[in-house]
Amino acid sequence: MDHPSDDTRRSTGTAGGDQPAPRKLHTRGFDEVLALVLTRRAALVAGAGLLAAHEAGAARQPPAAAGPASLLGFASVPAAGADRVVVPPGYRARVLYAWGDPIGASGLPAGEPAWRGDASEDAAAQALQAGMHHDGMHFFPLPARGADRGLLAVNHEYVDHGLLFPDGSAGWSASKVRKSQAAHGVSVIELGRSADGAWQVVRPSRHARRITANTPMRLSGPAAQALGGTATGTFANCANGWTPWGTYLTCEENWHGYFGARKRGEPPEHDTAFQPDELERRYGIRARGDYIDWHLHDPRFDLNTRRDEPLRFGWVVEIDPFDPASQPVKHTAMGRIKHEGAAPARAADGRMVFYMGDDQAGEYVYKFVTRARLRPGRDAANRRLLEEGTLYVARFDAAPASGRRLATGRWLPLTREDPRLAARFASQAELLIATRIAADIVGATRMDRPEWIAVHPRRTGEVYCSLTNNSTRGAQGGAPVNDANPRAANVYGHVIRWHETGGDAAAETFEWDIFVMGGDPAQGDGGRFEGDFFGSPDGLAFDPAGRLWIQTDISSDKLGKGAYQRMTHNMALAADTRTGELRRFLTGPPGCEITGLCFTPDGRTLFVNIQHPGETPGYLSAPGPDGRPNALSTWPSGQGHGPADDGSTPPQRLRPRSATVVVTREDGGVIGGG
Repeated sequence: MDHPSDDTRRSTGTAGGDQPAPRKLHTRGFDEVLALVLTRRAALVAGAGLLAAHEAGAARQPPAAAGPASLLGFASVPAAGADRVVVPPGYRARVLYAWGDPIGASGLPAGEPAWRGDASEDAAAQALQAGMHHDGMHFFPLPARGADRGLLAVNHEYVDHGLLFPDGSAGWSASKVRKSQAAHGVSVIELGRSADGAWQVVRPSRHARRITANTPMRLSGPAAQALGGTATGTFANCANGWTPWGTYLTCEENWHGYFGARKRGEPPEHDTAFQPDELERRYGIRARGDYIDWHLHDPRFDLNTRRDEPLRFGWVVEIDPFDPASQPVKHTAMGRIKHEGAAPARAADGRMVFYMGDDQAGEYVYKFVTRARLRPGRDAANRRLLEEGTLYVARFDAAPASGRRLATGRWLPLTREDPRLAARFASQAELLIATRIAADIVGATRMDRPEWIAVHPRRTGEVYCSLTNNSTRGAQGGAPVNDANPRAANVYGHVIRWHETGGDAAAETFEWDIFVMGGDPAQGDGGRFEGDFFGSPDGLAFDPAGRLWIQTDISSDKLGKGAYQRMTHNMALAADTRTGELRRFLTGPPGCEITGLCFTPDGRTLFVNIQHPGETPGYLSAPGPDGRPNALSTWPSGQGHGPADDGSTPPQRLRPRSATVVVTREDGGVIGGG
C-alpha cells in the first residue's frame, strides 16, 4: 500500500542494517512447502474446519463427501478492465468522496470550498477538502442513528505533484510545500443514506475534519518523554485499524522519504554534509531524501537542522472520529516501523491485541498486546490501553517434513527482559525507537513485504497476512528464502495465515500455513489457488460473513507486462477461506491501486478506495507521457462525479482523482453473498 508500490522502487534502507543476520530457517523446495497448502486445503474442503482441526490436535484425513457450499455468490468479472470501476452484474459502484471534494465542516456552506478542477486551490482550501490518494479507512456507525448514518475515516497516503499543481513541481516553493502537506493525512466525514438507499456525504457536519502533516499531536508510551511529548502532523498514512472503543488507528508507513539534506541540484558528493548513522540507515534515512522535497522550504524536514524530527514518525496514531476537538495520539508502545495497519483482536483474558506488518522486503510481522483489559463501550480507561503493553515480533519456524500438520511459530517479546536487548538498549524507549534493530537481534523471520493483516470474525485466533512481493531476493536488503516465503523470485506474492495456540490472540506460539500463492497459470509460475488468478496482494479485510477480501497493488510499471501480461488493471477478489476459492469482484481504472475496503456492519454496503487512477510508471513525475494530466485516465470525470469527458471540458479539469467508491447490490442484499 506504499509508493513506489513495487518493492524494486522502494527505500534504500537495508533490512538488517549492520546487525547480525537473523537466524536462517531450514529451507526445502518450493513444491515441498506448497504441499502444506494443498494438503491442508483438502482437509478444509472436506469439512474439517481449521479451528476444529487444531482443537483435535491434527488435520484429519478428508472423507469422500462433497465440500461446503461456497460463500461466494457472484459472477467473476474479467481481469482486463476499463476506465471505470467494474463490478459483477447486479451490483452498482458509485463515487462517494474524491480528492478535492469539500469535507463539509461546520460553519461553511455545504459545497465549500468547491473542487475547481484545475488544481488552483491553495493550502487553506486543500486543508478543507479531501486529501490525495485515499488508502485505508473504516466506517463507524453513529450511535442511536441506526444503520443509515455513520462516520468514515479515510487515509490520504501521499500526493502526486503533477496533479496537485497546475505546473507540477516547477517553481517549488513554500506555498507548494504547505499545499502538499495539506493534501496528506486523514479525513473524517459524515455519511448518510437517503430514502432510495444511496449513500452521500452529509454537509455540513460537526464531525467533519481534516488531519494533516501540520496537525498538533500528543505522544504516549515509553518513548514519549524522550521525544518531547508532542509531535506535529502525520503523513504516509497507509493502512489502518480501529478499536472497540470507537477510535481510528492510522499508520505511518513510508515516512522516511519526506526528510532530506541535499539541496536541489546539488551533486552526490554533497551528501558528505549529512552521513546517516546506524539507526537512520536501518530506516532508510538519507541525504537526498526519496519522495518529496519538503525539506527545501520547511526546516522541520531538513536533516541538517532537525535530525531528531524523523524519530517522531513511524508510529500508530489514534484518532477519535466522534470528537473533532480531540487531539490525535501517537502510541510509542506499539513500536516504530513502516507500519502497514493495526488489525485488532481480543485476547481470551480481555486484553486487546493489534497485528501489524512492516512493509518492506525483508521486514517483519508484529503484534502488540495491551497490559490492561478492555472495558465496555467508550469507557475513558480504554483510551489509555495503547499506552502500555508488550510488543512482539514473529518467528515462523520451518515447515515439518510431513504435510500432515502445520508448521509452528513463536512471538518473540521485544523487551529488555531479553538479555540481548538489555545489552544493546539502555531503556525501553530507546528499544522502541529502534524497533527494527531489536527485531533483528532476537532473530525474527524476514518476510516478503508484510502488508495488511485481517483477523477472521468467526474463527477465534485465525489471522491472515498479505505478502505483496519480493523481487530483491539475493540483493542487499532482500529477504532470504525461508519456508514462510518459499519462492526464489516472488513476483506475485502470497497470503500466509496462522492460528494462535488455543485460539488466544495473546498466545506466544502459533501454527501457520500458506493460504494462497499469487500467480497466473498462463505464465511460468502459476501460483497455488482455486479460481481467478491474481498477483501482488495488498489490502485484506473480512466481511461479517467471513469472506476474505483481497485487494491488489500491482505497480503501474508492471500492469499488463511480463508476468502481469493478463493483469492490466488492479482488482479486488473475495475468497472462501474454507476452500481457497477466489473470485474476482472488482477492477479499477488504469494505473490505480485498489485499497481501503471496509463494510457497514450489516454487510450490505462496501466502501473501497481507488488510489492514484491514471498513474504513470514514473510515479511522482510530470503528468502523462504527452504532458496531459489525464493521458491514461479521466476517472471519475463523466462517472457521475465531476465534468463529463465529452470533448468540451478543458483537459486540466479532467484530472484523475483518487476517490472512495460505495458498492451496493441492486436488490439490497449482502455484498458477495448469494
